[in-house]
Amino acid sequence: MEKQVVTKAMIMSAGVGSRLEPLTFTVPKPLIPIANKPVMDILLEKLRNIGITNVIANTYYLADKIIDRYKNNNLGINFNYIKEETLSGTAGGLKKCQSFFTKGDVFVVLSGDGLTNADIQKGIEKHLASNAVATIGIKRIPHEEVSHFGVVVTDKNGFIKEFQEKPSVEKAKSNYINTGIYIFNYEIFDYIPENTFYDFAKNVFPELLKKCGINTFEINEYWTDIGTISQYKQSHKDLFEGLCEFQHAPIHEQNGGKYISQSEIPSDTEFRGVSTIGFNCKLGKNVVIQNCIIWDNVEIADNTVLKNCIIASNSRILSDINEQTIPANEIIEKDFFLDLKEPEKINA
Repeated sequence: MEKQVVTKAMIMSAGVGSRLEPLTFTVPKPLIPIANKPVMDILLEKLRNIGITNVIANTYYLADKIIDRYKNNNLGINFNYIKEETLSGTAGGLKKCQSFFTKGDVFVVLSGDGLTNADIQKGIEKHLASNAVATIGIKRIPHEEVSHFGVVVTDKNGFIKEFQEKPSVEKAKSNYINTGIYIFNYEIFDYIPENTFYDFAKNVFPELLKKCGINTFEINEYWTDIGTISQYKQSHKDLFEGLCEFQHAPIHEQNGGKYISQSEIPSDTEFRGVSTIGFNCKLGKNVVIQNCIIWDNVEIADNTVLKNCIIASNSRILSDINEQTIPANEIIEKDFFLDLKEPEKINA
C-alpha cells in the first residue's frame, strides 16, 4: 500500500491576543516578530521544509494584515484563508475551513502563536501508523508548572486516558501537556458541528475519547507559545541561548552584549544582555540597550538608556525607559522619564 503523503495544514490565526497588549493593538498575534521574523513566517517555513505547502488560516482580528502578508508570499506556500465574522473557537474555526480539505486527507493543525522545533514529520508518521482520527503533540514540563496548562494522561501505548485542564500541582496525574500541535484525519469534521462555537479541548476531544481514542507523540524539542509579554521576552532569551532554532539574521557581539539587527548600529552603541533591533531603526550617539526587543522604524535619541523594554514599530524614544512595553506609533519624551536603577550585571 502506497504511503500517504501529507501536504496540507491549517494555522489557527483568529485570536485577539489580549494578553500581548499593547503590542497587539496594531499587530495580530501571528505577526508578532521573533528576531524580526513573524511567528507565522517561522511556522510556514517549518511546514514547507517537511513538504507541506498548502496552508489555510482562519482569520478574524486584524485579518487583512495576515492576508496581505501571505496571499503573495515568497515562502513557497500556497496560502489560503477564511475570514470569520465572529469567533467560533479552535474547532469551530477548523470547521469553517473544511472545504479546503478533501475526504481521505490527513493534515496538520498548528496554533498561530506557537514557537517550536518539534519534529512534526515524526508526529505524522506516528499518526499514520496508529489509525487514529487524531494525534496530539505532548511535551513533558516541570511538575510545578502544570497548573498553567492542559494536562494529558496517557496509557503505555501513548493513547490518551484523560485530560486535566489546568489542574493544581497536587491533583495533576501527569506532567505532559497539550502543545496545540495536532494531526487529524478528515473524519475529525464528523465531531465538529457547523455554525457552533466549538473548542477542541472542551468539546471535541472528550467526545473522541469516548468513541475512538486519541493518539499522542512526544515533543522532545523546544516548544513554547508567545501568548504573554513574559513568554514573548523569554522566547528571545531562549533563541540567544541556542534553545530555539530557525533561520534569522546573525548574532553579533558588541561591547559585551549580543544582538540581532536588521539596522545599522553605531559603533558607540553599548549592548548589555541580549537584544533584537528591527528594520530601518535609527540609533543616536552613545545609546545603551539592555535586554530589549525593538521592532521596525524606531528612532532612539542620543544618550538614551533602554533597559528590559519592548518597543513596537514607528515609535520615537527621546527619554530613558526601563521595564516598559511601548505600543506602536508612540513618542516617549522627557516627561515620561523613568528613574533607572543601577544596571544589574547580565550574563549574556
